[in-house]
Amino acid sequence: MNRITMTVLAVVTLAILGGCAGTAELARTAAIATRQDVFVEKAQGQSLPPGYAELRVVSSLKTHGPEIYSRRDVHGTPEYKLLLNIGGQTAELSGDPRPERSEPLGLRDPEAGEGMRYRFTQTLYVKAGTHHMVVALPADNVATEREIILPEGSSTTIVLEPGYGTASPRRRPSSYTVTDFREGIRALRVVLNDETI
Repeated sequence: MNRITMTVLAVVTLAILGGCAGTAELARTAAIATRQDVFVEKAQGQSLPPGYAELRVVSSLKTHGPEIYSRRDVHGTPEYKLLLNIGGQTAELSGDPRPERSEPLGLRDPEAGEGMRYRFTQTLYVKAGTHHMVVALPADNVATEREIILPEGSSTTIVLEPGYGTASPRRRPSSYTVTDFREGIRALRVVLNDETI
């Protein structure tokens, strides 16, 4: 019985570590550009060219302030970036960090407190068709990948919603699970035209 328990524990540990390593590797590879002909950034007043689809990428998230954990920590600074890789072409999105202090909107508000708010937004003209998309927050070692289909002439919005880490038991007075932006971003939820994908 003890041998079986140890084997199961080893398999679960390897699966967890493998998943973390896979996410970190995915975050690193999101920055590697292998093509330059998949999309163009929309310029003001530019109309949609034939054979393309409009893709708007939006995210609003909150992090702790700068230098909370170390001087090399980019959270709360302009160096905190969102990477987007569509079909091998990359874009680095900058969010203008703004200090934010917000009161809880309920018992389980993950963004209550003092931190830095980032708003990322980018509109791209992407070649129509099916594309492999990777979105990453390198500072948090978070990445996710999806297949997206963009019909010619369409207008699509992708909203990236943060999944914050769980607060430690010492910081919470009761037994229910509470997520908190100060615990870092652990996942990105992808919402395509109001539907989670």
